[in-house]
Amino acid sequence: MAKPDPALLDPARYPFSCRMEPRFGDLDVNMHINNVAMAGMLEDARLRLFRAAGGPQHLAGLSTMVASIAIEYLGETHYPEAVTVHGAVERIGRTSQQILQVVTQDGNPVVFARTVIVMVGPNGPAPLTDDYLENARQWMLAA
Repeated sequence: MAKPDPALLDPARYPFSCRMEPRFGDLDVNMHINNVAMAGMLEDARLRLFRAAGGPQHLAGLSTMVASIAIEYLGETHYPEAVTVHGAVERIGRTSQQILQVVTQDGNPVVFARTVIVMVGPNGPAPLTDDYLENARQWMLAA
């Protein structure tokens, strides 16, 4: 897979960020943060972004489902230094949204992820509500 566009690695373009503290148990045999642990950190940060965008109150009764995820590991991540996960909504569709995330450690981008999330109701994919769409716009990737 090709490396992401360098412009997408600029944390200043991402309106959301949160700090994550790796645990010793997150390390692999090379003493780097394990790729599965990093995927879990990305998942946790996506949920925090979803909450900040008003998901729980504006999409009550619906569930989220990851339709696709691509994670690019750009550099090594080390324990015990914290990582910062930067997130933004890249695209909003009728029933889905595409989330971008850049993880930095010591100011350097070490992971890039792109995730498509679909809203699901009792009968399958469900439209995003107008209230959610209005609130989520402030979390869009900056130009």
